Amino acid sequence: MALENINLNLLRSLHVLLDECHVSRAAERLHLTQSAVSRQLAQLRELCADPLLVRDGNQLLPTPKALSMQSKLTELLGEFDALLSDKPFDPETWQQEFVIASSDYVAQYILPEVVSKTVEQAPKVDIAFRLWQPNFLPQINELGIHLASSMLPEPPKHLSSVKIGEDKPVCLMRQHHPLASKSFLSCESLVKYPHLKVTGGGDKDSHADIALRQLGFQRRIALKVPFFSAAINALQSSDYLMIVPEHIARNLSSDFNLTYQNLPFDVQSHLYWLMWHPKYDLDKAHQWMRENLLSVMETSRYSIGMI
Repeated sequence: MALENINLNLLRSLHVLLDECHVSRAAERLHLTQSAVSRQLAQLRELCADPLLVRDGNQLLPTPKALSMQSKLTELLGEFDALLSDKPFDPETWQQEFVIASSDYVAQYILPEVVSKTVEQAPKVDIAFRLWQPNFLPQINELGIHLASSMLPEPPKHLSSVKIGEDKPVCLMRQHHPLASKSFLSCESLVKYPHLKVTGGGDKDSHADIALRQLGFQRRIALKVPFFSAAINALQSSDYLMIVPEHIARNLSSDFNLTYQNLPFDVQSHLYWLMWHPKYDLDKAHQWMRENLLSVMETSRYSIGMI
């Protein structure tokens, strides 16, 4: 009997028939007519090449083959029921490696709170963090990334996403930088000093470069580093400037000897998205983790917050 030839509803009917050994009672339990159950029994007999139930006076008796199938059938249908049941999700028993991709800023300032919540509520989950690269976008699923956050001008059409927030770029510098006391930052002063750029994570400053070129200016990128920690040290010990999103500048200025100024031109806002493959839309474990991450992003003082 090949599985592809079986209507799985027949297995449920066979289970009830063997349990009742009575067509009418089986029909009542299955909410079918007696004639429908009789037709199903005929199909089962043909598929199994066995009468399964034989009449003995006013009752039906299972054949040896039917009896040998009964316990296995009970186990199999139980597994089907468990597979399709809508059991409540329990984070304490959830066991998986969950992959998050974002900037090193998120890794340093947001991820620790996510980890703290996860360790407390889902202790068997392992978290793997990957530094976001723009070429990850079209292949998030293939790369095994469960959640990603980055700056994009619009939500990606092939992914599910939620907008985390938005802000604008500003110019970050040390507190005693010659430009720190200026009431207005001009394009001339902006390009007079060397700049540094954090290369890891999403695009943080290209919109400003486009605006500068349109105004006839170009800044010099004198230092490129992959991480914010290195950038902070360089900013505090030099006259470098760095164009970063305002929420990052605000948070770093409160923790280090840094300050920031508005740019002397209008720039397209940074839009921030939390993204995932649509196959996880209804996955309860994934829902729990992304709600966890969104909660931290709403409450952490280092986050942009929800807008």
